[in-house]
Amino acid sequence: MMNSIKAQCKAEILRTLRNRRFIIFSMLMPIIFYFIFTSTVGDNMQVQGIEWKAYYLMSMTAFGIIGTNLITMGVRFAQERAQGWTRLLRIAPLRSSVYLLSKMISQSILNLGTIVIMFTVGGLAKGIELTPAQWLLCGLWLWIGALPFMVLGTLIGTLKSAEVVQVIANILYMGLAVLGGLWMPITIMPSFIQQLAKFLPSYRYAQGAWNILSGHAVSWAGFAILAAYILLFMLLSTYILRRQEAI
Repeated sequence: MMNSIKAQCKAEILRTLRNRRFIIFSMLMPIIFYFIFTSTVGDNMQVQGIEWKAYYLMSMTAFGIIGTNLITMGVRFAQERAQGWTRLLRIAPLRSSVYLLSKMISQSILNLGTIVIMFTVGGLAKGIELTPAQWLLCGLWLWIGALPFMVLGTLIGTLKSAEVVQVIANILYMGLAVLGGLWMPITIMPSFIQQLAKFLPSYRYAQGAWNILSGHAVSWAGFAILAAYILLFMLLSTYILRRQEAI
């Protein structure tokens, strides 16, 4: 089983690295937006007592990870389903559990790569100075906290058409980014959007890293909301897949 997982993970990672969507949405867009907004606003402005360049680094790292989980993973899953992979797994030696687990593990490795690249860019190009504990804890939170978006990517991928999946994934990606305060702090948004943001997984995801930067713990409300989204997305994707397999 372990050999099957390793082989499948390697194939998934290589396939993703060759994918232009991954390069654009996970790497190029977050880095470009990071330099544009930090240069426009100024590195030394503070948000919630945090230097803007450090605050926005966490925002854009979260932005990149959400993008690759929704767009890259979701579209690829839909394409593989359309090509008959799920039907093939019923008769193939590779069990569906190994297939899905391999996808989650390989996506986690890619998420870790995104974190390392974004943190390296921020540290070297912008001279961000954090304690080793802050770098480690922020990276760990952004890595583990990506789970709801992995499950959401799987849920989006249950739709039959890869073209429809791509449209929905892009709408969700941009909507979660803007309304979740990843492009700009929610404190400058209208009050009703500020209230809405507190219930969005994108805001709670980035908020964990912002809290660590400001010396606070990740809020229990954030944990609870992200856990609720994981459960909701898992239940919906399982239900849809079972319905589709029964047809």
